[in-house]
Amino acid sequence: MTDKIPMTLEGLGKLKKDLEYLKTTKRREIADDIAKARAFGDLRENAEYDAAKNNQALNEKRIADLEEKLQHIQIIDESRIPQDQVFIGATALLKDLKSGEEFSYTIVTPDEADFDSGKISVTSPIAKGLLGLKVGETAEIKIPAGTLKYQILKISRN
Repeated sequence: MTDKIPMTLEGLGKLKKDLEYLKTTKRREIADDIAKARAFGDLRENAEYDAAKNNQALNEKRIADLEEKLQHIQIIDESRIPQDQVFIGATALLKDLKSGEEFSYTIVTPDEADFDSGKISVTSPIAKGLLGLKVGETAEIKIPAGTLKYQILKISRN
């Protein structure tokens, strides 16, 4: 992995918080599970011990992956992004032209996406259809279920 990974400051903070959790709290929990499983006796036929050791390996792999990712992060300079267009870091208030419903999406990097919080990945079809548009413009976005038509009502930055 040698490519730069674009990320907002908020995403970087979340990534560091996740890494700290895995290195401290999660490691302690797994160590406790291993100790409890050892108390059951014969390790050759101890499913609890095997499961705890597998969890430990998965946790260490996740830690290594996050540490590798941190070495390649490039913070997005939001001052260089046009303020009047939809780009990474922007929250777009949209109106569905079919239903009349209003809602908003924040465009984020793939690592920061959380659909339940209204944060969609810049690589998603909806985000791709909104990128570069300004207030008042309409996006026609083709998805497997048909075509979405959204009008951009407002663009804001966090």
